[in-house]
Amino acid sequence: MGWLFDTDILIDYLRAHQGAIECLETRVAEAYLSAISVAELYQGVREGAERSDLRTMLSAMTILPISDEVAERGGLLSRDYRPTHGVGLADALIAATAEIYSLKLVTLNKKHFPMLSPLTVPYHKKGP
Repeated sequence: MGWLFDTDILIDYLRAHQGAIECLETRVAEAYLSAISVAELYQGVREGAERSDLRTMLSAMTILPISDEVAERGGLLSRDYRPTHGVGLADALIAATAEIYSLKLVTLNKKHFPMLSPLTVPYHKKGP
């Protein structure tokens, strides 16, 4: 089985969160990432070491494109779940990628993906 990692797990990994490190490193051989998550990661990256670390992490994963099939399914998921659950287009496209490629989604944001079951929430963050 393959694992599609949501952006939040990867941000935690880059910030050296122990739960994310354990989660990703035990699944790296079957780790996939949506092109949407790549864009989200680069949206917040700082130049220098942070950007270099991001490139290194991404090189270890398979990045899946937003194909016509993923775009269609993502659009329909957004249409169906935005009014009732507030699901944005980016999350709908990530969910569609998991569905189309038969991957299990790994995320901390279970509420963003009501259309997927089951999904994996590998750890919980402490804090306010």
